[in-house]
Amino acid sequence: MAADPFDSALDLLRRLNPKHTADHLNAIISLAPDLTEDLLSSVDQPLAVRRCKQTGRDYLLCDYNRDGDSYRSPWSNKFDPPLDEAGPGGVGEAGNEGAGEGAIPGERVRKMEIKANEAFDVYRELYYEGGVSSVYLWDQDDGFAGVVLLKKSSPQDGTTQGVWDSIHVFEATERGRTTNYRLTSTVILSLSSTANTLGELDLSGNMTRQVEQDLPAETDENHIANIGRLVEDMELKMRNQLQEVYFGKARDVVGDLRSIGSLSAGQRDRDAQREIISSMRG
Repeated sequence: MAADPFDSALDLLRRLNPKHTADHLNAIISLAPDLTEDLLSSVDQPLAVRRCKQTGRDYLLCDYNRDGDSYRSPWSNKFDPPLDEAGPGGVGEAGNEGAGEGAIPGERVRKMEIKANEAFDVYRELYYEGGVSSVYLWDQDDGFAGVVLLKKSSPQDGTTQGVWDSIHVFEATERGRTTNYRLTSTVILSLSSTANTLGELDLSGNMTRQVEQDLPAETDENHIANIGRLVEDMELKMRNQLQEVYFGKARDVVGDLRSIGSLSAGQRDRDAQREIISSMRG
């Protein structure tokens, strides 16, 4: 039986350098255009930044605020470039609630979206000391859903470069005074260095984790606080795991491959060890 093209594309992307996911994805789409929408909605790739023409503030691009080649700004609620026959926020006169396809959230969810962007803007400044954040929400029949995006790039000095992208997609199912939150978080990390002291180093990877929790939420402000705590806890756990898995393992491998000390110093230590052992035997 022939392999499914979509599954084969995902399998291929998992084996390629995540630092260049966007380039690999574009190459696959050019070979199989009929997979475009499925791949764009299924593959997490490094976040791109665009400036809102109405407010002058930066925002992040993803599949959840995209309609074709247009993206909705969370600050102005407008699509750029503007959509044809668009009403407020870029939605056609008939209206369209949900994620993607020219959609903007309803009035209640849009108010939460504004407050969530303000809250995560503070979170970004406290935890990242820079970078860009964006939050997009959309309506669902039994509640709402959304995505929290965070991006931080280290200053480039010509020899080193580092980029952190975190994507937190959640669904909030309202059940009276309690809401069920399902969060799927992905972190994409890319580090590279060409400094003479280290040589050429390229460390890139991604990690995805999920969590589900029921929390009390009687007001819309409670929703924002709950989502904020879930994202904060998840980012802390994933950061610690990345530090242990990526950096800890890389340090062990490098330590096994190359000694930090000089050869002469290592030889002196071995000679001293042999002398001690010989004197103990004598």
